[in-house]
Amino acid sequence: MAKKRAFITGVTGMVGSHLADYLLANTDWEIFGMCRWRSPLDNISHLVSQINQRNRLHLVYADLRDSASVDYAVKFAMPDYVFHLAAQSYPQTSFTAPLDTYETNIQGTARVLEALRQHKKDAIVHVCASSEVFGRVPKEKLPINEECTFHPASPYAISKVGTDLIGRFYAEAYQMMVMTTRMFTHTGPRRGDVFAESTFAKQIAMIEKGLISPVVKVGNLDSLRTFADVRDAVSAYYTLVTHNPIAGEYYNIGGTYTCTIREMLDYLISISTAKNKIKIETDPERLRPIDADLQVPDMTKFEKHTGWKPVITFEQTMQDLLNYWRERVSHSVEFLVR
Repeated sequence: MAKKRAFITGVTGMVGSHLADYLLANTDWEIFGMCRWRSPLDNISHLVSQINQRNRLHLVYADLRDSASVDYAVKFAMPDYVFHLAAQSYPQTSFTAPLDTYETNIQGTARVLEALRQHKKDAIVHVCASSEVFGRVPKEKLPINEECTFHPASPYAISKVGTDLIGRFYAEAYQMMVMTTRMFTHTGPRRGDVFAESTFAKQIAMIEKGLISPVVKVGNLDSLRTFADVRDAVSAYYTLVTHNPIAGEYYNIGGTYTCTIREMLDYLISISTAKNKIKIETDPERLRPIDADLQVPDMTKFEKHTGWKPVITFEQTMQDLLNYWRERVSHSVEFLVR
């Protein structure tokens, strides 16, 4: 029997790279990772020899903004399972580059699904939306379930509303096995430094190394978040496509540890070797015009359907994130503080 084939868009991102790790360790599938030719390979550097040997992991170069390349990538992979993770994923950037965000995330998703409709209509497809679609949620609606009204608070969030709806449209209109997820805050090693917890960990690592003054620059510290580990997230995505998938369904997924951004930062500082000298300073450039400030998921629907639950603790996630940045800082001459 031929091996199953998986197609991961955005394989060089934090989630895509961890998903590749997970599938290599837990399946015998052939894995095709889509990335742009100019994408940094840092997150999959440990897999390069496997790619070079064509040992179960293959790179396919394409860009979500280029229909021909996406069509080629899908035809090349001919996947049984699809994890559409690629996106312009930074909310802050979307305020200054909204059209690029819409083009990449909304039209890019349509291009992937249309290519699948033409070439591999029977694939089981996971479309990754975001908890940001819910935006500004009143306290009385916490925790947030799947039927909570969308109230996006950034161009990124608007683009993910489009992503979510396009996924469900293809399931209903073309009888394709497409499911969407609204993953809440998830982090861990390889998290981009444009996200709050990762830039904090990076700055702390740089302070410990004596590269910058002992000041952590911050934005809004009052937002409430429920944190999940990226390694739990990818196990959820695998479970989604392999455990009785239902076309057109949509799920909230996340962690179980809820705290403010301030409390998260306090924990990172508490485990730092420089904790007694670190100060905090608000940087106006890190503040969003509008913030999705209450992000607490109700995961009852997904847990009842699959039995999945997160297992990695908040403390372990933060420790691993800080150690990731310590390692990177120790091997680099200079970093931007962002």
